[in-house]
Amino acid sequence: MLKKLSLAAVAALTLSGGAAVAAGGAGHVDDVAFSFEGPFGTFDQNQLQRGLKVYTQVCSSCHGMKYVPLRTLSDEGGPHLPVDQVRAYAENFEVFDEDLGDYRPAKPTDHFPESMDPNAPDLSLMAKARAGFHGPYGTGLSQLFRGMGGPEYITALLTGYTGEDKMEAGTLFYENTAFPGGWISMAPPLYGEDVDFDDGAPNDMQSEAEDVAAFMMWAAEPKMMARQHAGFVGVLFLSVLTVLLYLTNKRLWAPIKGKKSV
Repeated sequence: MLKKLSLAAVAALTLSGGAAVAAGGAGHVDDVAFSFEGPFGTFDQNQLQRGLKVYTQVCSSCHGMKYVPLRTLSDEGGPHLPVDQVRAYAENFEVFDEDLGDYRPAKPTDHFPESMDPNAPDLSLMAKARAGFHGPYGTGLSQLFRGMGGPEYITALLTGYTGEDKMEAGTLFYENTAFPGGWISMAPPLYGEDVDFDDGAPNDMQSEAEDVAAFMMWAAEPKMMARQHAGFVGVLFLSVLTVLLYLTNKRLWAPIKGKKSV
């Protein structure tokens, strides 16, 4: 289970060679070819559904996503679950109803519950809060084609345990190659084959980590695909408009420019 994931203590990462280096210690983050990266990327619906399953069965026991409405699980561009499945999924959680003065099963109109553990940060925006890569200063080319690296950082963190641990000030720390400083208080959350996927996809540790990281990216940016589409249409429209204005300007000034000076 995801316990005491102190990601809030992570400093911003900067790209050095092929790995990311963090303030306070080296943290290695490898690039992952996620389908949603790049100007024309899209979320993989099956991967998001697998990531939702990993979150539900592994992460949700400690971590919440209080800023994500349950109803968005049925949105296009996301997991796109049928409405009846979203309703059934929501009933797995309980929310406090102020009108009833008691807890009741959650509805699709409710949000994901908050974190069960006060030391476990909310995961709603975690994929945007953690940057694994930074492009050249002032250009952002790396971010454009590789993304900010938040999902890569989450993947590296979940798979970066070496198996070594130590006791310090009464707290057990685990060695992790992605975490700044190299030691983290969260026990290894994934071991591989933690969940079984309905589509028969691999459930080794790396695959599970990538799937849940992709789901966290969607949770942080559920409308990313719509924004990219709108941006592409806008750029295309402005390009056509620029050409039309240039041709119009050239046609209007042609008679004047064509006259010979006396």
